[in-house]
Amino acid sequence: MIRNILIVSFTIVFAPFLHAGEWRGNITLENRYFPNGPTFSEQHDNAVSLSLEPEYVASSKNNDLTFTFKPFFRYDEHDDERTHADLRELGVVYATGDWEWRVGVSKVYWGVTESQHLVDIINQTDFVEDLDSEDKLGQPMINATWIKDWGVLDFFVLPGFRERTFPGKEGRLRSGLVVDTDAAEYESSAEEGHVDGAIRWSHSLGAWDVGAYYFRGTSRDPELIPRPGNNGQLVLIPRYNQIDQLGFEAQATLDAWLLKLEVIAREGKPEDYTAAVGGFEYTFVGMMDSATDLGAILEYNYDERGEDGVAVFQNDLFAGFRFAFNDEQSTEILAGGFFDLDKNNRFYRVEASRRLGQSFKLSGVAQIFDEIDEEDLQFSLRDDDFLELSLAYFF
Repeated sequence: MIRNILIVSFTIVFAPFLHAGEWRGNITLENRYFPNGPTFSEQHDNAVSLSLEPEYVASSKNNDLTFTFKPFFRYDEHDDERTHADLRELGVVYATGDWEWRVGVSKVYWGVTESQHLVDIINQTDFVEDLDSEDKLGQPMINATWIKDWGVLDFFVLPGFRERTFPGKEGRLRSGLVVDTDAAEYESSAEEGHVDGAIRWSHSLGAWDVGAYYFRGTSRDPELIPRPGNNGQLVLIPRYNQIDQLGFEAQATLDAWLLKLEVIAREGKPEDYTAAVGGFEYTFVGMMDSATDLGAILEYNYDERGEDGVAVFQNDLFAGFRFAFNDEQSTEILAGGFFDLDKNNRFYRVEASRRLGQSFKLSGVAQIFDEIDEEDLQFSLRDDDFLELSLAYFF
């Protein structure tokens, strides 16, 4: 309902002030192959999907007003939950003096580390897209940005909550119990209509880029509660609690070194906790007298809830390498692994991409769950190693 009202409102109010804009975007064909047989009988060994993400951008005559419309759609041949549509962006940005105003549906990213993005909280994770939590749903917002010499202040009013997406019964990369998204519960009586808010300060201090924020509202991470579903089978019911969260991030650029840190402190059900991730990336520029740069990454993930908590990374080390070939085709490879320091859990992931000509991009992902403890929350993924190949056409 909110998104439909926004579409009509922006079309009527802002269209007369905008020049003819331009369309761009991509259409992507993706194939995921799972070499191991499925853990659950409803699942499949192979899944083909098709996604479409067009974007329309237009500006006013003096470029102080920008309008963006960016929908997203994916069709998956097996998983009905992964077949979904979303409005990633629909809104205007108006700049005047020291202020910038953003109204509509948009995406905001916070964070500096590679292994996980603890401080990123404004947008909900589109979890059916991938395990890495990089894909986000559009969030209705009013965002005022005040730009001064002493830093940037961002004020957020967030009307309308977005529930996290989860794989369905036939989908891979899911928990042993299916998440029943239709039965979601909320701590707030306003449910998804609760208005959240946040304020953030960010600044560059010499070699350091820092940011700190306070968020109050509905947690983007649902508590998953096992209960009998409508058919009597046990399912997971997502419950979204109210939280207060403080977050801090910092990154220092010291020649070839990048030092990174993210810290959060959260109050709210089911328990209060703090968590942090930090480490470094060192880049070997022009490796072996070539154009290739090699970045070595090492990060430590901590969560005070420990092994009894629901955090995937609570005492884990991430080690990886980033290859940037700096060629005409923008070839890149990121490879790394997570190593649990309490258990034997080991996960590995390789991501690679390369442009083909001016309009195509070929990407690949290899995900390996080398070892997962039987008592770990991720044990249901033990047979879900996969190879993913996608071809995107950009227009």
